Amino acid sequence: MAKQERALRTRNALIESAAELFSRDGYEVVSLAAISARAGVSNGALHFHFPSKADLAAAVRGAAAERFDRIVSAERPPPQLGGSLQALVDTSHALLLSLRQDLVVRAGFCLDGVAEDSGRGVSLHERWHAWVEDIVARCAREGLLSDVAPRDLVATVVGATVGFAELGGHDVRWLSRITLTRFWSLLLPRIAAAPTQRRVVATGRQAEVV
Repeated sequence: MAKQERALRTRNALIESAAELFSRDGYEVVSLAAISARAGVSNGALHFHFPSKADLAAAVRGAAAERFDRIVSAERPPPQLGGSLQALVDTSHALLLSLRQDLVVRAGFCLDGVAEDSGRGVSLHERWHAWVEDIVARCAREGLLSDVAPRDLVATVVGATVGFAELGGHDVRWLSRITLTRFWSLLLPRIAAAPTQRRVVATGRQAEVV
């Protein structure tokens, strides 16, 4: 059991170190030697767990996907607290908070589109797009939206949040709660049905207690 625990700790340390370096320096630049040195393990230990850099990148993406899934599967607010529209606001705040604080999630998004790692699972950008499509469809069915076309709302939310994530790689202020609150403060009066506007909180209800 102790050997298995050590192996798991080593594997996790390599994933965390790779995530840090991939998100900071870029996949193409980072070497396996740099990752093993950052993790404090030998090159032999790294190759035991991950035969190639592509295998390690796939593990980072897998770990990021697990954390992403926990973000989007959080319990949704009841109708009197904004329902699915509030869930969209809350989850966008949770995602940007995770991108700001969690290097694995950040690296998972950064690794999307890496040629050597292509075809290894659904990208986080695609997962986010699909989740926003689903929650916006729920908002429409629940009568929470004004006359906005759902596809236009999906494009706006995905484009803005992915843009904030990209800009946040250069300036973390783009990932701040203030930035996203301003976005929702501008957007909600345009997209929310009149009764819903009074119930949805642009700061995110979950963000209030983070």
